[in-house]
Parts: sequence; C-alpha cells; structure tokens
Amino acid sequence: MRAAVALSPGRMAVAAALRQLGRPYVWGGGSSAGPTRGGFDCSGLALHAWARAGVRLTHYTGSQFRQGRRVPFSRLRPGDLVFFGGGKGDPAHVGVYAGGGRMIHAPRRGDVVKVTIFATSPYYRARYRGAIRPTG
Repeated sequence: MRAAVALSPGRMAVAAALRQLGRPYVWGGGSSAGPTRGGFDCSGLALHAWARAGVRLTHYTGSQFRQGRRVPFSRLRPGDLVFFGGGKGDPAHVGVYAGGGRMIHAPRRGDVVKVTIFATSPYYRARYRGAIRPTG
C-alpha cells in the first residue's frame, strides 16, 4: 500500500490549472468552480486554480497582484502567480507558475489554456511585473 502524499497549496493550484489545458480563452471566463462561457481568461484560471487549493481570489488581474506576499523571481515556487504588463498601472496578464521557468495561462482570444516557458522568453521577460504567493 502506498501512503498518500499531501500536496502543498501551490502544487494543488498547479494541478487544477493543468487539468484545464486546451480550454479556450474566453474574456471574463472562469470561476472557483471551473470554466464559464466555455473557458477561462487569465485571472479566471488563476482564481479557479487557487480555489481548488482553498484560497479565494478576485477575478481581476490587478487585484490578484495585491492578494498575497511578493516573491522574488529567484524564489518562485509552483503555484505562485506571475504577472506581466507594460507601462504603469495594474498588470494586464497573470499565469500560474509551474516550475522550471514555465507558467500555465490563458493567453488571449483565439488561444487556449497552455504551458509557456516565460523565464527565457524576451517577450515575457520584458513585461514581467513580479510574483505573489497567494495567502488564504
């Protein structure tokens, strides 16, 4: 018999996000229960993933950026939320850090929930705004 291994909240969030791979991007889509209107937007996916870990988040990227403890890039852990966006003001995009420089996210209309290597991507590195570890 194998002993059950308890997952950390972050790993629970990653597992929940990974179960949504291939779902369509839908602006405003996603809730704590799962996809709405057939899919997710970026903040809806983050909200859903962390709800599966027992943490409530809002459905807005800018407010999610303030719903946890800031984490330096060098200390990212699976489940941390990574934020992107040029200019000032609130970030425009969020992903769930999956480890190994990858994030699970719902990128844009016409795309699907997927895993993207962002740590070495010039596009994402130029737009990286920071990360948080959600707290419940």
